[in-house]
Amino acid sequence: METKEIQKLIDFIAQSGLDEVNIETNDLKIKVKRYGSAPVKTAAPATVSAAAPVAASEVAPAAPAVIESNYITIKSPMIGTFYRASNPETPIFANIGDEVNPGKTVCVIEAMKLFNEIESEVSGRIVKVLVENATPVEFDQPLFLVEPV
Repeated sequence: METKEIQKLIDFIAQSGLDEVNIETNDLKIKVKRYGSAPVKTAAPATVSAAAPVAASEVAPAAPAVIESNYITIKSPMIGTFYRASNPETPIFANIGDEVNPGKTVCVIEAMKLFNEIESEVSGRIVKVLVENATPVEFDQPLFLVEPV
């Protein structure tokens, strides 16, 4: 499925008024969830490898990887713009020193005019925010360092 086709599908779902849609094919899994007028969660396009067919991947934060000493990194699962809060008037999702658990939203990434909530997959304490608010991020770019508990 091409990016344009995914965008058209997301636009159609947004106009339909549905709150949640799950689509799964052999090549792709898409999960779109609407929280009223708040951020929307969606799948990233499937990736293509030179040696393998299109890989299916459901949107979830990238698997944490251990880096320098005992810290775990939370990485960006997509390309987009990183925001520490859902809008300027709301509190930041995760500050240095905050405890996080699996499923806790730590930031949002805007991609194709959709705000994707990025959730922690680990338990621990945020020790460093590696990205400035409202800046572009790349796929698999480290966003936070977490000290596991």
